[in-house]
Amino acid sequence: MWGLVPLFWPLLKPAGAGEILAHRMAWSLVVVAVALLFVRRWAWAGELLRQPRKLGLVAVAASVITVNWGIYIWAVNTGHVVEASLGYFINPLVTIAIGVLLLGERLRPVQWAAVAVGLAAVLVLAIGYGRPPWISLCLAFTFATYGLVKKKVNLGGLESLAAETAVQFLPAVAYLVWLGTQGDLVFGTEGAGHAALLAATGVVTAAPLVCFGAAAIRVPLSTLGLLQYLAPVFQFLLGILYFHEEMPPERWAGFALVWLALALLTFDAFRFARRNAARVAAARQAVPAPAVRPTHPAPPPTSRTR
Repeated sequence: MWGLVPLFWPLLKPAGAGEILAHRMAWSLVVVAVALLFVRRWAWAGELLRQPRKLGLVAVAASVITVNWGIYIWAVNTGHVVEASLGYFINPLVTIAIGVLLLGERLRPVQWAAVAVGLAAVLVLAIGYGRPPWISLCLAFTFATYGLVKKKVNLGGLESLAAETAVQFLPAVAYLVWLGTQGDLVFGTEGAGHAALLAATGVVTAAPLVCFGAAAIRVPLSTLGLLQYLAPVFQFLLGILYFHEEMPPERWAGFALVWLALALLTFDAFRFARRNAARVAAARQAVPAPAVRPTHPAPPPTSRTR
């Protein structure tokens, strides 16, 4: 779903990135609230309000993902789809690095090699662009931080998104009201179809984020990072084949290094999974079967058990 999102944001023009972001924040809460009414899950909200630390983490997650959304919308609508996709290619490497630095996760040698290759890719791209690929780096670091915070919050996917969009809702509505007072609000001025598309940002946002939130509390952070490079493959292909963005040789070289790093991670993940499966199977075979105790006929029933 995330891989196809670049096709959606250009449909919302002439609305600017700021207005699209505000609509995305506001309508996401509406969509999630309807979903919660349907499944009738509200008890978590009272528990969250009684835990200031967890509530603070939700606010941090909402702030970080707001920055991520805003940069991504602006990047797509200004012709930087390829660079945005690079951010999500780099993101697994950043996620793994955060897992090591903050969570104490240990990397295997191949994973270290992948991180080193990823750093080399960033340097090559910085030389090729003539500047650091700041769009890619901002997207990578904000989304990796978002994944880390969601893991600490430990809420279900629907619940965590509801809490985050509740934090975002009032600032988003206030910004839209301010745009209206300035005469710059596009919502409602381009016809009912365009207004419906702006409202649909809630569904476009909620569906993949609920899936991500549910995964973030169920799998290790390193595994989560590994899986996340599926979306940028689609984004990259859209940038090249559909939006016809340029790919000079130095950019190809940088992307090739990123893909090499991801190939190393994939190889290592499969090898590690097979090794663990073999160890589990060997451990099961080594456990002796429980001794079979002789069975005795049951005593005749007494008057109390009849």
